[in-house]
Amino acid sequence: MTTVEMKNVTAFGYELMRDHILSAIVGKNEEDILYWCGKEIARKFPLLELEEVVPFFHEASWGSLTLTKTTKSEVFYTLTGDPEILKFDQRCFRLESGYLAEQHQKYNGFMTECFEEVDVKNNCVNFQVKWDAKDPVLLAE
Repeated sequence: MTTVEMKNVTAFGYELMRDHILSAIVGKNEEDILYWCGKEIARKFPLLELEEVVPFFHEASWGSLTLTKTTKSEVFYTLTGDPEILKFDQRCFRLESGYLAEQHQKYNGFMTECFEEVDVKNNCVNFQVKWDAKDPVLLAE
């Protein structure tokens, strides 16, 4: 018996799963479900350091993520990549938002949300990760 390792996912394979199968399964609740799925992925694949979020996006074939700005209670990222693969004009990016929110919440210890804005003209998605220092998360023991 041999083990076959999948080195690269084709754009077509990714599109089938992301844009057709998932949307058919979750229907009108796609955005909410994808956000919570992103949070679950972050829980299942916790990072040792927040700096690993950029390579994670690359390895997951989610595109090229760049940290663009950091403030006291917010972090901003920009996602770029091949427009034919990422389909900025057709796809929602709530999965990625949920993932970023959960990873940051794990590290900052405060309730965290992420909002995305698709910029079709510039073929990118801008993410705003925001937390409230007055709303700590109670960690399960």
